[in-house]
Amino acid sequence: MCHVIVTCRSMLWTLLSIVVAFAELIAFMSADWLIGKAKSHSRSGAEPAGAGGSSPEFYHPTLGIYARCTRNPGLQHFQRDMLCGPYAESFGEIASGFWQATAIFLAVGIFILCIVALVSVFTMCVQSIMKKSIFNVCGLLQGIAGLFLILGLILYPAGWGCQKAIDYCGHYASAYKPGDCSLGWAFYTAIGGTVLTFICAVFSAQAEIATSSDKVQEEIEEGKNLICLL
Repeated sequence: MCHVIVTCRSMLWTLLSIVVAFAELIAFMSADWLIGKAKSHSRSGAEPAGAGGSSPEFYHPTLGIYARCTRNPGLQHFQRDMLCGPYAESFGEIASGFWQATAIFLAVGIFILCIVALVSVFTMCVQSIMKKSIFNVCGLLQGIAGLFLILGLILYPAGWGCQKAIDYCGHYASAYKPGDCSLGWAFYTAIGGTVLTFICAVFSAQAEIATSSDKVQEEIEEGKNLICLL
């Protein structure tokens, strides 16, 4: 019989595990890792500024691990004319070998986090697997995922010297020097998600303690199937 055990610490750990997995996935897929230097753009058909026309517009192209956002000449008559999508049609076309390694490490880490997030939903009903605490197992997996994420984030700036990054960030861009680029929200989200991953790994032990407390065992012995504790 399934005993549904809900505690504040286990619920918080579950929610954090899900949030971390989604945050890392969204950051990985985003093109906003590097914000390129401003580029000018005049709309087609616009008169020169001296003849009463509008002055050139400036925009910031963005570059991710395998994706980019830039101005699309084919959509000049729309207010939102930024084109975002993958610049690499295959893994081998990713701009830098360091970014290829980053993609692998992040993908492995995110895959583990997604598995843990899925399993965490069932921890309210199942607390052990093969006599091993599911919280401890998930915490260990989150720690491993965090290590993969750290490796990916360390290698990513090493690829700033590739030609693709130079095109966006200027000739001063090199390994660990973004040149004229600034770091985008996706990079900071990936860092924040990595920190939260280790927090989740530590917090899983607290969730295990909460669900295996004497109070929980007493209510199980009393025959309760739904146990909610603060």
